[in-house]
Amino acid sequence: DVQLQASGGGLVQPGGSLRLSCAASGFTFSRYSMAWVRQAPGKEFQWVSNINAADSKTTYADSVKGRFTISRDNAKNTLYLQMNSLKPEDTAVYYCAQGPNGLGARGQGTQVTVSS
Repeated sequence: DVQLQASGGGLVQPGGSLRLSCAASGFTFSRYSMAWVRQAPGKEFQWVSNINAADSKTTYADSVKGRFTISRDNAKNTLYLQMNSLKPEDTAVYYCAQGPNGLGARGQGTQVTVSS
């Protein structure tokens, strides 16, 4: 079965950086577009970014554009999200998901808290 395990979250001050990782197993990772989504307390899931399977083309939500970078290593079956210039409003649980819209299988998330 599909397993997606996000890691790398933590507590960071505003303006800081974190790098999230997502280890994938149970499917052919290189054949799937992948996405990051997040859920802030009391709010709906929000799509953050995706990366294509075929050409690694990336897209971002306006709220993170220019600050976050999504990437993948198909040899390691791992998805990444480099987050720079973090803001308090980035505080959320972050999940990786199959599919470009983040609506596919999701694994356990990782908590990111941006606070001084």
